[in-house]
Amino acid sequence: MPLFSIIFWILFGYLSGSLVWGYWIGKYLYGIDLRTKGSGNIGATNVFRVLGPVPGIFTFILDVLKGALPVIIFQSVYGKNANLLFMLAVGLASILGSRFSVFLKGKGGKAVNCSFGVILAVIPRESLLTLGIWIVVFLSTGYVSIASITSAIGLPLLILILKENVVILVAGILISLVIIFAHKENIKRLIQGKENRFKIWKR
Repeated sequence: MPLFSIIFWILFGYLSGSLVWGYWIGKYLYGIDLRTKGSGNIGATNVFRVLGPVPGIFTFILDVLKGALPVIIFQSVYGKNANLLFMLAVGLASILGSRFSVFLKGKGGKAVNCSFGVILAVIPRESLLTLGIWIVVFLSTGYVSIASITSAIGLPLLILILKENVVILVAGILISLVIIFAHKENIKRLIQGKENRFKIWKR
């Protein structure tokens, strides 16, 4: 693949991932800067918490799509000739864009939903299993952060168990590390007993 094409697809993935839907929905539809409300995060969980279920669900869907679409489009353009390594690089660029958005001067969300979109497009079997892990842990604990961290840890393990190739395994490990690192403040609050459960668990 020509260098220009590689740069184009990486930038495309990064810019797609950089789309800050939660922030824009809060700011332009509700006049609220989510960075100053709730947890201060611009992701679907905080949108749900601050603005309600409808904008929260829309944010979730849009955040998943911003990770999935660049990979799907790449696959559509190159078909059977799609290079797995470059395809994963496009997906990882989307995740980094979600984490460090150009639209928020290098700041962003925790990239969980964007990451789910990427792995859904590349390895749907493993993505649905990690979603299952997320749901079980979330319903058991009420903590979105624990569910996200647990499913992130589970991703490379599932890839290993289901015998995907080493390139996908390395990508899974990188995605896992990005998500865990993004939750470092949540981990501190969990250790201190200060992490908030999701609203439906509160009395």
